[in-house]
Amino acid sequence: MAKEQKLFRDMELAFRTQYAEVKERTLAAGKLLTGTPGSLALRSGSGYSYWYRDHYAAPGKRVDEAVCKDGDEEKLQAMRDRMAFATWVSEQVPALRKLGFQVADKSIARVLVELHNQGAFDAGLVLVGTLAYMAWLNELGAMAVSARTLDIDLARRQKLKLAAPLPFLATMKATGLPFTAVPGMPSSKPATSVKLPGVQGLRVDVLAPGKTLGALVRVQELDWTAQSVPYYDYLLEAPEPAAMLAGWQCVPVRLPQAARMVWHKLYSSQKRQRFPEKAAKDLQQALVLAAVLIETEPVAIERAFKHAPTTMIKDIQPVLPIIAPKLGAHNALLDVFNTCLSRPAKQSI
Repeated sequence: MAKEQKLFRDMELAFRTQYAEVKERTLAAGKLLTGTPGSLALRSGSGYSYWYRDHYAAPGKRVDEAVCKDGDEEKLQAMRDRMAFATWVSEQVPALRKLGFQVADKSIARVLVELHNQGAFDAGLVLVGTLAYMAWLNELGAMAVSARTLDIDLARRQKLKLAAPLPFLATMKATGLPFTAVPGMPSSKPATSVKLPGVQGLRVDVLAPGKTLGALVRVQELDWTAQSVPYYDYLLEAPEPAAMLAGWQCVPVRLPQAARMVWHKLYSSQKRQRFPEKAAKDLQQALVLAAVLIETEPVAIERAFKHAPTTMIKDIQPVLPIIAPKLGAHNALLDVFNTCLSRPAKQSI
């Protein structure tokens, strides 16, 4: 009888150490340079000389960024240091991709860098969806298949702690990418997303907790409107600092707790039956994360279950017969699911 295949493979320790170093240095770097590292050029005009950073700020968009006057050695050296760090990261990220780490595309990198530099993640914004799943695979040192995503899903649980309002549409346009607001349905409703041109254009959605899926939630500090998702208050409680590899960059972000993602994705898989491909994706991501966690942090899944709303768990319970055949190589995980889903969940306080 053939041996059951695990849902993921473990990264080698050396690879995990390499990723950890890139992440640690990035988290300590402060604001990141946008786009490619670029090169420095001294240009003169009107009797004065200035240093410029010549780089691609976004895919296909070349920009000259003023750095300082000629002779301001402190600012010039600071830029040289930042460019050297950006160059080092730009060499590390493609190498990590070849080793099996999850890396999103360049357009996603440009959006995440802008949000990081504006302090949005530090203020409480959370990266969710498939990108969060990809980031957790890297964080947990696991290799698994992940479908390419054309979406960035962002969420906030409560008002973001920003020093000043951060208009969402203006922030997206500041990336230099041609984002436009996507009209609501019907078109009289406010937009909740922005999108790049074309069928394959990147889409950025803003989400928030709410009882009714798709209901509109005003996000005043972003001068924007979010779509509500049931039980996002549970998913977004106490998010964790992490990093996202994208393009040639590593960007600090905040992610939902991995164990809470397991339970919420199981819930989503049962509520997206009209979209079977998306339901299957949510189910697979939940099982892969759970399989990794049961080996790296065995109590995390049960701990997250204890805080899950009773009504959410009731919607998850029918999935048990579906997932059991998929966990042949993960008996300990199946035991946890059997234990949790065969008893009522306790409503969190």
